[in-house]
Amino acid sequence: MSQSFSSSLLTPLFSSAAMRAVVDDKARVQRMLDVEAALARAESALGVIPADAAAPIAKACRVEHFDLQALANASPASGNITIPLVKMLTAQVKTIDANASGFVHWGATSQDLVDTGLVLDLRAGIGALMADLDRAISGFAKLAEKHRNTATVARTWLQQALPMPFGLKIAGYAAALSRSHARLKRLRAEALVLQFGGAAGTLAALGTRGLEVAEKLAAELKLPLPDAPWHSHRDRLAEIASALAILAGSCGKIARDVSLLMQTEIGEAFEPAAAGKGGSSTMPHKRNPVGASSALAAATMAPQFAATILAAQVQDHERAAGAWPAEWQTFPALLLVTSGALTAVADIAEGLEVNAERMRANLDATHGQIMAEAVSFALAQKIGKHDAHKLIEDAGKKAHAEKRDLKSVLAGDKSVTAHLPSAELEKLFDPMNYQGVAQKLIDRLLASARKT
Repeated sequence: MSQSFSSSLLTPLFSSAAMRAVVDDKARVQRMLDVEAALARAESALGVIPADAAAPIAKACRVEHFDLQALANASPASGNITIPLVKMLTAQVKTIDANASGFVHWGATSQDLVDTGLVLDLRAGIGALMADLDRAISGFAKLAEKHRNTATVARTWLQQALPMPFGLKIAGYAAALSRSHARLKRLRAEALVLQFGGAAGTLAALGTRGLEVAEKLAAELKLPLPDAPWHSHRDRLAEIASALAILAGSCGKIARDVSLLMQTEIGEAFEPAAAGKGGSSTMPHKRNPVGASSALAAATMAPQFAATILAAQVQDHERAAGAWPAEWQTFPALLLVTSGALTAVADIAEGLEVNAERMRANLDATHGQIMAEAVSFALAQKIGKHDAHKLIEDAGKKAHAEKRDLKSVLAGDKSVTAHLPSAELEKLFDPMNYQGVAQKLIDRLLASARKT
């Protein structure tokens, strides 16, 4: 259960409050009990168990009736929590209706309860993520529109490369998150399916009525019914784990950018400020990227958890030993860190502070060198690419050596001004005149993001 990997002190640093509620021990046990109640209702409706057995079983399926510490203590002997949970449930039902207690967990096996409980956990977890995804996508889409004409530096290999609209960078964030939204929406509909197969996946204990019960149980839980039980086929879970890790990674990329933009020497954008947020225990002037830091830490952990789920696909025969239990602690941990990365990024999306003046100052930091490609390609149309490149490269070296602006060096070079008059040269040094199809790309990215 979640106590194995969480800490009341540390977990809030790397998770959202909503996700902590999802993976809380009581919430997870309640979902398992919901499965038991649904099974009783399904079998009662079909006449597989007595009609009057469902109500007492459902009444007993409340987590407040159970001692979770006793459940935890009893689990090691049986290898999972289902066996002691079913024993406790049976005893609880017996206090209500002795006859009904004989029909608890009828025809099911331990793994049916654990796996379907996990599916319900994941459904709730994805729901929590969707809320923050909607916040983040909407926030970044609004920022992209607002800053589609804000000139900033595009950086490659951490070096200034070319000018670009800041809105293009932000629109890329919105689109990446929208792809995760679509991925999780699809998986919620396709991969979160009922697990109900009985001891060996044949539902033999239910005779010829196994599929009827499975269909009714799936309807009760509002889950799709798979073609067959999937006790040792974990590909759907592996795909969900991968999607969660991808989302965490996308959040990590955004957080990395924000942390770099917040550097003192850059100072172009800042995560939202709040009282007591981002301060230092010793340096009063500090404004640390604490939200981005939490997202980066969570994004660092997520792939390792996903790797465990992927490794757990290798299972023996019809039901496995070892690989299956590896999922029990790992999925809640993966949900938590993914939520931590996402909620930090959603907060950033809704409150990012942009310093357009600093962006412009940084564009000018190379004294016009950032516009070298623009001038080179314009000149290449007159004298050829090779000669133009060599001429601008030499001018750049001269400007650097003499601590001059590149534009002034080129304006004094007749081999340049013969082909590029001063008015055209002036235009070439305007960063927003060299953005290619960036505005169309912003439109395309935002259109993609708005499909979610």
